[in-house]
Amino acid sequence: MSAVGEDSLPRHAWSAALSGLVGMGPRRLRAVLGRWAAPEAWEAIAAGASSIRELLIEIDPNTGARQAQEWQAQCRRTSVEGVWAAATDGGGAVEVPGSPGFPPGLADDVEPPAVLFTRGRCDALPGPTVAIVGTRRCTTYGSTTAWELGRSLAGQGIRIVSGLALGIDAAAHAGALAADGAPPIGVVATGLDVVYPRRNRALWEQVARRGLLLTEAAPGTGVERWRFPARNRIVAALAQVVVVVESPERGGSMYTVTEALRRDRAVMAVPGPITARSSTGTNKLLAEGAAPVLGVEDILIALGLEPSASGGGGESRTPPSAHDQRVLDACGWDPSTVDQLAIRTGLGLGELLRSIQTLVGAGWIADDGSGWLRRLVRPEPPSPAGG
Repeated sequence: MSAVGEDSLPRHAWSAALSGLVGMGPRRLRAVLGRWAAPEAWEAIAAGASSIRELLIEIDPNTGARQAQEWQAQCRRTSVEGVWAAATDGGGAVEVPGSPGFPPGLADDVEPPAVLFTRGRCDALPGPTVAIVGTRRCTTYGSTTAWELGRSLAGQGIRIVSGLALGIDAAAHAGALAADGAPPIGVVATGLDVVYPRRNRALWEQVARRGLLLTEAAPGTGVERWRFPARNRIVAALAQVVVVVESPERGGSMYTVTEALRRDRAVMAVPGPITARSSTGTNKLLAEGAAPVLGVEDILIALGLEPSASGGGGESRTPPSAHDQRVLDACGWDPSTVDQLAIRTGLGLGELLRSIQTLVGAGWIADDGSGWLRRLVRPEPPSPAGG
């Protein structure tokens, strides 16, 4: 056990160590730090103080006594210096309410985190923020839309916030990184040294290098189901607007919506096919009054901003001719084959293919490998340098 009087460690090193105790969720940590300063709380737990046991029983009568014993054993074999080193090595930081790097948007939250572990740019947070969330099992339409929204918004100086999960989260951040614009913000549910999901390792590293990664979980913390909804409340709290791209009626993105509404954040949804399970949640949000996202400009308006001429937020595509609009109207958000489009439009093959070519060139539709589908916005071409 580390000595509480150790002068070489800041006081919030003990907050970091406390957060790593098994079962130490946000509610328990706030309760503990609401009664003791972090070093004193650590010392009381290690000593098996009855006051700690009583507090935990007050929080949960069924498990409180056992939890106190588990914490005491873990506290005695844990080095506070070791936790601090793991959290701060390689450019990491530990932030608590009142510290310079603690996000202002979380300080007055209804459920503020008592400690945050961060890696990346501490100046990434000031500025307009939009959370783009949705299902991990997204369609091509969903991932393309999330990517395009992420890129266009980041190009307008908007910070994209997500949970760095598979699917919509990852697509939105990949788009934001492609814009080389505003820094991305990733909120994760594990320790910053435990990448989850593993296939997003490269994305994690890029977000940390060009933006900011943050978590409530101490170094070494692995996957625990309860941490994901806890993470989602932070995603909602950091965002001025939450945009749901694709989601079934239940799932993590809908928990984020609940937390956003709890904080009076604007919630918007991207319409999807009524036949797609991946859009049942978003379409229900629209039916219940959520504002629709039909283009990036809708989100900018919700933020109280206007699209800039260079940021890609406004509609830059050439309007289709009346003839091509007929083909565009026949294209849905799910892929359609040439045969299906021919039946819907009544056009001959040559005439149809010419219209498709025109619409592709203008950025209105794209081929996802299984058919033609509409695009929400037109992606900007890469810069001459390949950016």
